[in-house]
Amino acid sequence: MRHRVAFRKLNRTTSHRLAMLGNMVSSLLEHEAIRTTLPKAKEARRVAERIITLGKRGGLSNVRLAARTIHNKTLLSKVFGDLKDRYAERPGGYTRIIRLGYRPGDSAEVALLELVDRPAAEEKPEKTEKAEKKPKAERTPEPEEKKAKGEAPESEAKPRKKAKKEVAAKAGEPKAKPSKGRASKERAEEKRPQTKAKKSGKSK
Repeated sequence: MRHRVAFRKLNRTTSHRLAMLGNMVSSLLEHEAIRTTLPKAKEARRVAERIITLGKRGGLSNVRLAARTIHNKTLLSKVFGDLKDRYAERPGGYTRIIRLGYRPGDSAEVALLELVDRPAAEEKPEKTEKAEKKPKAERTPEPEEKKAKGEAPESEAKPRKKAKKEVAAKAGEPKAKPSKGRASKERAEEKRPQTKAKKSGKSK
């Protein structure tokens, strides 16, 4: 029976666990999405939603309560400013957990913890559309005058001129010298009939 056992201990001491959750919530409020294991994400969600609720209430006492967990002044101003306006009409449920499968190293279940209605998620589709339109704009159509006259474009005409120049240069070049192996064979063939003639003279 789990009587009077609240929340997950995450195999850490109390000071270590509170510091870790505070850092995770700070990263979540700064980047609006973090990737971690599923048990840590569930514990961080509980702390993050409490901080956002304090931001919606406002007041100096709530700022001091939030400052116990978040030690960055810029993040506190974001909680009591931008996030307060964003979630003014939402009664709760400011975060979302998306399961991403299992980590290859230790097979731990990984999850994405993110804020609901974050602007970064809405801007991504627009960027992909712009990236798809760029290659179409780079294409340059061929001029209509050349198509009407039946002339080949410049890209086709240049290689023909180069080919003619290469043929002319090859005709003017001297023949390549034979290799050492071939030269030695030719010399050996020239010397063989002379030796036969000498032998025939001696026999006479």
